[in-house]
Amino acid sequence: MPHQLSVISASLFGFGLMLPYILPGETLIFLQEIRHLEQMTSVGPRPVGSQENEVLTVSYLLEQIENIRVETSAGPHQLTVDVQRPTGSFSIDFLGGFTSFYDRVTNIAVRLEPKGGTQHLMLANCHFDTVANSPGASDDAVSCAVMLEVLHSLANLSTPLNHGVIFLFNGAEENILQASHGFITQHAWAKQVRAFINLEAAGVGGKEVVFQTGPENPWLVQAYVHAAKHPFASVVGQEVFQSGIIPSDTDFRIYRDFGNIPGIDLAFIENGFIYHTKYDTADRILTDSIQRAGDNILAVLKHLVMSEKLADSSEYRHGNMVFFDLLGVMVVAYPARVGTILNYVVAAATFLYLAKKASLPGNGDLAFATGVAVLSWFVTLLSVLIVALLVTLLGRSMFWYNHFYASICLYGTAATGKMILVHTLAKNLYYGGVRLVELGDLYFDVSLLLWCCSLVWLSQQGLCSAYVPMLMVAFPLATRLLLANEFKHRGASVKYSILYLLGLALPYVHFMFLIWVVFEIFTPIMGRSGTEIPPEVVLASLVTLTTIFLSSFFLHFIYLVRSTKWILAGLGSVFLIMFLLVSSGVFFPYSGNPDSPRPKRVFLQHTTRTFHNLQGEVESQDSGLWINSFDYTGIQHVTPHIPEINDSVRTRCREDRPFCGYPWFLPVKFLSKKNWYLPASEVSPSSPVEFQLVSKEETSWGTIKMTFSAKGPSHMSLYLMPHHGASLSTWSFGDGTPQFDLSGEYFVFYSHGLDAPVWTFWFEIQVLDPDPSGPEGMISVALSSHYFFGADQRTAQLEEIIGRFPKWAFPSSWVSTYDMYRY
Repeated sequence: MPHQLSVISASLFGFGLMLPYILPGETLIFLQEIRHLEQMTSVGPRPVGSQENEVLTVSYLLEQIENIRVETSAGPHQLTVDVQRPTGSFSIDFLGGFTSFYDRVTNIAVRLEPKGGTQHLMLANCHFDTVANSPGASDDAVSCAVMLEVLHSLANLSTPLNHGVIFLFNGAEENILQASHGFITQHAWAKQVRAFINLEAAGVGGKEVVFQTGPENPWLVQAYVHAAKHPFASVVGQEVFQSGIIPSDTDFRIYRDFGNIPGIDLAFIENGFIYHTKYDTADRILTDSIQRAGDNILAVLKHLVMSEKLADSSEYRHGNMVFFDLLGVMVVAYPARVGTILNYVVAAATFLYLAKKASLPGNGDLAFATGVAVLSWFVTLLSVLIVALLVTLLGRSMFWYNHFYASICLYGTAATGKMILVHTLAKNLYYGGVRLVELGDLYFDVSLLLWCCSLVWLSQQGLCSAYVPMLMVAFPLATRLLLANEFKHRGASVKYSILYLLGLALPYVHFMFLIWVVFEIFTPIMGRSGTEIPPEVVLASLVTLTTIFLSSFFLHFIYLVRSTKWILAGLGSVFLIMFLLVSSGVFFPYSGNPDSPRPKRVFLQHTTRTFHNLQGEVESQDSGLWINSFDYTGIQHVTPHIPEINDSVRTRCREDRPFCGYPWFLPVKFLSKKNWYLPASEVSPSSPVEFQLVSKEETSWGTIKMTFSAKGPSHMSLYLMPHHGASLSTWSFGDGTPQFDLSGEYFVFYSHGLDAPVWTFWFEIQVLDPDPSGPEGMISVALSSHYFFGADQRTAQLEEIIGRFPKWAFPSSWVSTYDMYRY
């Protein structure tokens, strides 16, 4: 989910420092969660297949679970533990689509229920595995620590639960959601699961936010709002996340799509700069975040397993919920159908108000004024994007990554100044003889009309996020109606201005809170969104849209003041100074400050590539350090420190080779097309890949069936590239339907736990119209291996170059191989 500003003061979230509560049991939860977190992260990174993941962490979790079982055995509950090691395959539609295959990955399923058993179960899910080179404290050891203590607390209840709970500690989420798929599609208990809670992270600490719910089943949201001690939820986040804008996913997708059960997805979102890096350590997670998460999960789970609705959740599957956090104090939630009625009532009242105003004599031209406002938006956005383009061409992209305020000073002043300039020109050139009070009144109506149009459109699209323009219409309209006489007689007096601001306080503060969440998520994401998405365009657009939205009901003040020249002069001066500072390189994007790191992410693979021809002979072979930058700046800041990594070793995609001829770990070549390949010595892993064609036969329906076997490390990637005129008809993965990516190639992600057998797979290919000008044969098959842990993960050359990276960079590195064959 799945994901990405410095940590904002806790007071903005509506909470202060949380000390352990007075009750001894709850203080124990607080202390135990920290101990569990420290123990799980002390072993270091935990990639699937490693001893740290499959043995050490599993042993620790089983030991703690056994202690809970023994301690609570005399109580009214029984606790059953099952270690599952499933094998399976599935396809998902990420970047066009790719397929996942897993073999003997690990799940620890703990079933807590009343003695005598139960028919209905709630599922709580966390994952204890990590990406390579990251200790994964927030993602997701802290969630497993919380789950252990929630299990302990529920098992100690003196009153029997109405239903049971499965606590799933899954060991292969970072491997594209594999372990959750293994549980929900294969485990015997899965058929009794009626709903789930998934605990995730896209940042480190802060409040855990509910950012996905459903599908439908509004009773789940109501349960969370009713039971959570410190609720924090946003339907806007849900609709943004599910739109696919954020390049991430969580186990929520698996339980929803493959288990057909409803759920709640929660995640920490603060400080996503260190997500999936070496800085994601236990000491960075605030203790109040741990306590708050424990309080919430315990209360919500307890409520749900006591609820009658869990027994037949399908009966309550009707519609969605509108839910949003109100100033960090409470969560408002109501059915979407109620929201739709409310939205249209507010819209109708607004249109009636505007129609009545338009019928009165002496009113300005609302249509023309609306055109001026919309024109000002486009001119403002275009102007700010030109500034963003200049910053990009000057090589100063991401100057705001470590200095967020600088983006506000540059893009915010440019947007505000341009808006004011356009409306000042309109006031002076077109509205010369119109009273200022009348102009102010007219442009207030313009803002009301535009927000109302947005409200109607979002409501028609069925989006629950329509509540935002509803608030931005209802409160200003009510405020204006109440202050109509004051404004008519005195204009924008001090009293009017104060009362007006108070009337707009709630929707504006809530809207600013949403904007903060957007920047909290999207600013770090720009550090891992690849080399193809210009970050200046994204951030400049976000800042400009924020300026447009926030200025809407203050726009009419431009027409009420006699002159704006001093405001424009001030904004222009700030913009000019900031542009000069940015252009001169004062704001460096990254930071290695241990207290607040903003690392540049770089992937390095020491790899050996071998290419075979149609006869099976080695056509060419090379070795090198393959370098991927995961942000737009590429290696421009790295080259001064490591001169040999420069654009002279920039790679080019070989279209005649699967996935450009390089060992992509994930199918993200569309996001990171700029890569560098520095010649190096050959790698020689102690457990090299064994790959062979087992059989090749023609079927009775005219296809060629090819069967292969592969044995290698715990992580491998298979790439299939049918040549022009050939196509895959079926294969042994997923549901049997080959799923290709945006370029028409096929990516299969493979991983295994301990003691996995040889990987055997097959596919059928059909040749209709071979292209003699293309590569020889009918298909190119490539297999890459990835050594993420152990002695094979490092080489002397890899260690030497990693040691030369500056402290503000996070080079995640491993050894890999790439072997290509043509058939």
